[in-house]
Amino acid sequence: MPLPLENELAAALRAALAEDVGSGDATSESTVPRELFNRARMVARESFSLSGIELAAMAFLEVDSGLIVCRNAKDGERMDRGGCILEVEGSARSILTAERVALNFIQRMSGIATATGRFVDAVAGTGATILDTRKTTPGWRKLEKYAVTCGGGTNHRVGLFDMIMIKDNHLAALRGAKPNAIAAAVSRSREKFPELKVEVEADNLQQVGQAADAGADVVLLDNMSCDQLREAVGIVGGRSMTEASGGVTLETVRGIAETGVDFVSVGAITHSVRAVDIGLDFAA
Repeated sequence: MPLPLENELAAALRAALAEDVGSGDATSESTVPRELFNRARMVARESFSLSGIELAAMAFLEVDSGLIVCRNAKDGERMDRGGCILEVEGSARSILTAERVALNFIQRMSGIATATGRFVDAVAGTGATILDTRKTTPGWRKLEKYAVTCGGGTNHRVGLFDMIMIKDNHLAALRGAKPNAIAAAVSRSREKFPELKVEVEADNLQQVGQAADAGADVVLLDNMSCDQLREAVGIVGGRSMTEASGGVTLETVRGIAETGVDFVSVGAITHSVRAVDIGLDFAA
């Protein structure tokens, strides 16, 4: 996922600023003289992988195009504690008004990049790829999936439109279909959307075999033990790619990757991350 287009970034920023600023920054307007100019530095309070610097810079410029913003780092870079991410100079009021929105974007996106990087590092050398999921903040999906790539991860499908994902409830709706629900679902998917990849969620080893037999591009091995994953990989036998999913943690991910699966999907890298600690310091 590349960085979203400028108009998409601008729309996200305007929505965030409208939510935060509303009719005006009452505190800054009442306490800070209009003519006061200052300089501020956005500083890393801990070590992390950077994502969202462009949004942070745009937040300041969206509030006041007269501000001068200097970017000192790039997305994907490792920031050390104390490192200066960007500097902004101009109206003190404007800097204060944009501060929280700028920080919200860069702190959360960098949190995602940092969490992703830890999972990527944990499976290094196994041949497995870390994937994200659709468990994202509503309205932030492209931003969060971009942040995953900044941390070295790989994007799964963006939404319901760009890949076929046949899950347990789809199969339940097709119960009784011949020769089996999985074969019927894959066949119908190929007929309707021949250009899309087809992935099938398998809850047990019987379904694994059915999915591979049906020609699924990917078999999702849902909440299986490492022993079951190894057996499933053997059943598939290279006919499909395999993806492990469900309750993956930093403590378990390497063992999962070592079973021979091609992908490990981790919802936690978007839905449960901690925003990293970044501050905005005004010049004395």
